[in-house]
Amino acid sequence: MSNRPFLLDDALWGYVVDHSAKVDPVMARLTERTAALGSRATMQVAPDQQAFLTMLTRFAGVTNAVEVGTFTGSSALCVARGLADGGRLLCCDVSEEWTAIAREAWEEAGVADRIDLRIAPAIETLQALPPDPVIDLAFIDADKTGYSSYYEELVPRVRPGGWIVADNTLWGGAITDASDQDDATKALRAYNARAASDDRVQTVLLAVADGLTISQKR
Repeated sequence: MSNRPFLLDDALWGYVVDHSAKVDPVMARLTERTAALGSRATMQVAPDQQAFLTMLTRFAGVTNAVEVGTFTGSSALCVARGLADGGRLLCCDVSEEWTAIAREAWEEAGVADRIDLRIAPAIETLQALPPDPVIDLAFIDADKTGYSSYYEELVPRVRPGGWIVADNTLWGGAITDASDQDDATKALRAYNARAASDDRVQTVLLAVADGLTISQKR
């Protein structure tokens, strides 16, 4: 799936980018380096989503954040930049190769000291966290079949008023294509249905980038 919003044509996408927060040199270099990975580069969050993540983190006064799925680190960079003083971000990923690129970008941006990267299956990292509801913000952007499991581990650990943001939840439009029965597509449908019906949270699905399902803990 592309990191460009599938709902917009070239003119509208250009307009969105031109009228959003500008990409700084560190992010620009990270984007170029990620592009060299070929088709995998589409896993990087889009520019409008980058700006949104930083704004949401600042708005929510986040001091304790968790990211599930880090890739080359652009979303983590955006969250880390928005953290309140003394804030920390726990990143969960399984790739030393991709996160090595992330580490270099975080160092260059001056936010590496705010990020704790755990290389292990994310579900194991989440299950090992204390049960206390102290997470202010969680961002899920990893294997789609794992989304519901990550959500169930995160919700009890998110404080009242805290946020869970899941990426790719419109899945290039496939989410409403009944003929698409791919495991990832079905998993995303299940995630959206669970988040929308869960009484523990209030949820809105935004048509930003490839779809963001945003849930706030009641």
